[in-house]
Amino acid sequence: MRTISIANQKGGCGKTTIAINLAATLAREGRRALLVDMDPQGHCALGLAVPEEQIDLSVLDCLLAQRKGERIDLERIRWQISPNLDLAPARVDLSRFELDQPGDRSDVNLLADMLASVASRYDYAIIDCPPHVGLLTRNALVAATDVVIPVDTGYFALHGLTQQLQTIQDVDRRTGSTRSVRVLANQYDIRTKLAREILSELRKRFGSVMFETIINFNIKLKEGVSYGQPITEFDPSSMGARDFLKLARELMSAEPVTTPTETILQQAERMAVEAEKLLATTSSLINRQGTSPKGAASAPTAVADRPAKTAPPAPASHAEIERKLERIYGVVQTPEGVLFRTRGEGVREVQVAGDFNDWMPHTAPMQRVGGDFELLMNLPTGRYRYRMVVDGRWSHDSANPNVETNQYGEWNSVVEVRPHNGSA
Repeated sequence: MRTISIANQKGGCGKTTIAINLAATLAREGRRALLVDMDPQGHCALGLAVPEEQIDLSVLDCLLAQRKGERIDLERIRWQISPNLDLAPARVDLSRFELDQPGDRSDVNLLADMLASVASRYDYAIIDCPPHVGLLTRNALVAATDVVIPVDTGYFALHGLTQQLQTIQDVDRRTGSTRSVRVLANQYDIRTKLAREILSELRKRFGSVMFETIINFNIKLKEGVSYGQPITEFDPSSMGARDFLKLARELMSAEPVTTPTETILQQAERMAVEAEKLLATTSSLINRQGTSPKGAASAPTAVADRPAKTAPPAPASHAEIERKLERIYGVVQTPEGVLFRTRGEGVREVQVAGDFNDWMPHTAPMQRVGGDFELLMNLPTGRYRYRMVVDGRWSHDSANPNVETNQYGEWNSVVEVRPHNGSA
């Protein structure tokens, strides 16, 4: 899991807007993202339409429990915002964490320890930091593998950036570790001479650590937050959405790349497993009658107890194998209901989301049966779109040829449930 802290001691530079929209865009790109609000203002929840009065447990509860040597699982505080995007919310009372600090230096590791417990569940953790240097910000920096410093192209931009870099250097010196630091030009208005001059100065001073991506000033970004929606939902065709897509892909370009050798080995292992399955699926097509080949003489009476030789089974035709595989994987209507089945090699969890459950995958977990996953659902007659969620990643059902393109340019699988006629 890459942990990215969005930090700048200068307020008003758009940290929360960046944190919300970057996390949502990464999730939209198929990455499992956790948005962690470390700002007592709690604006991440506000910007995602999560009512504060409904937040029973928050980041503060986890940190205080961690401080006492106890543990509150992040699973108990997370809110699922959208597929692949979860929020660990904060409330105003998060400020207590700094007021009640015992002065123990180990307190700066509490968030890192807390996130380590869920590192296998997410690809990215995005942390929204408060606009000041304190115990909350230091926790966020210690936990981070990457720090993104958003800089608005205004008059005080360079001063705030210098202060933030000094704070990060101080954390690096105290912890004996380093983290990747990148500068992001934000709220850039090309129409103003000052913005163009500030951007030029930023590139001159920090060119080697600046993102190529620039987040342009876009009113849709502000409107989306006010409506409690990330830009991916509020206006996915806007300039703001395009900027964040470019930023997310620039970040993802630094992800480890599987080497060709590893890819070949993985494919070979999958092929070996598939070959074994294919042999198993054709077993019912083998002649099991135990008869001798046509025209062969009967065995002598003296050796009647010897097993009769049988003709070698005829190999299954390609069409027969295809029909058998179709019955094994994909989706099929049975007398008991609609059966979803998918392969399970190397997979921990599979869920199904579709029109039949309001696209909420946690309501339809598939059960492991042998080496595969299965789910039997009683669905009324009708046409349903659905997708598989495999270890948090959304995809269409590759064993179901019936697909249609969705609004995001991806495929939804389709199943048509017909009235049951009483036959299998």
